[in-house]
Amino acid sequence: MARSTPQTQAKRKRELSKQEQRKAKQERRALRKEQKAQNGGSSVPAGQDPDLYGIVPGPQPPRE
Repeated sequence: MARSTPQTQAKRKRELSKQEQRKAKQERRALRKEQKAQNGGSSVPAGQDPDLYGIVPGPQPPRE
């Protein structure tokens, strides 16, 4: 009868750890997707370029 070796047990632990990490990541992604849906997806007003939103043209105020 074959016995399970320490290498096999270690591999099993690694695989279970990877599965738990994948599951946690999927949950975080789902939570973030849900939050985005609740917030409307973006904080940029309609008709504004998201890359340029909040940029003030012209000279910038001096540093303190």
